[in-house]
Amino acid sequence: MLTTLKTAYTDTRATDLAWALGREPLPALAVLDLELAGARLQLRLLGASHQVLVEEEGGGHCSETVACMPGSSTPLPLGVSKRVGEYEYEFAARVETLGPGSFAGRAQELLALVADHPNGLAGTFPGSPHAFTAMLAHRHEGRVRWRTWHAYPQDGQLVATRTSIGVRMHAGAR
Repeated sequence: MLTTLKTAYTDTRATDLAWALGREPLPALAVLDLELAGARLQLRLLGASHQVLVEEEGGGHCSETVACMPGSSTPLPLGVSKRVGEYEYEFAARVETLGPGSFAGRAQELLALVADHPNGLAGTFPGSPHAFTAMLAHRHEGRVRWRTWHAYPQDGQLVATRTSIGVRMHAGAR
């Protein structure tokens, strides 16, 4: 699903992004609710980037927020691996810097991929067709996974994240 977000472009640089686990739902400009083999996901586009809410059968839940968050002291990490209740959570992020032609092509490619995908949500910001946040989720090998892209055309930067969450393997179960 592709939408135009009706908001000001608030996180104007990749370095403005911060990461947080466990935050309450923030006001969203666009939402996509998904059922992925026993897990309920809510992909949320914020005025300041994204939030994903996950609820597994059996009551486990997790929220991930990657956004410009006033007062946040946790910058966007390159990688995180931690336990969240009964689940293992893994997160990775990278920033790509591209030239203007390459950036425009990559932006169009990503928006086309996500816009037509049943588990995808993308929003473009007013002022530039290449200023966007896009999210794509799926379930693979018992884990819920999602990828996001945050585009900053003025700097030619694309922030890509990958997240995976799944039931923790107990000792002896291999």
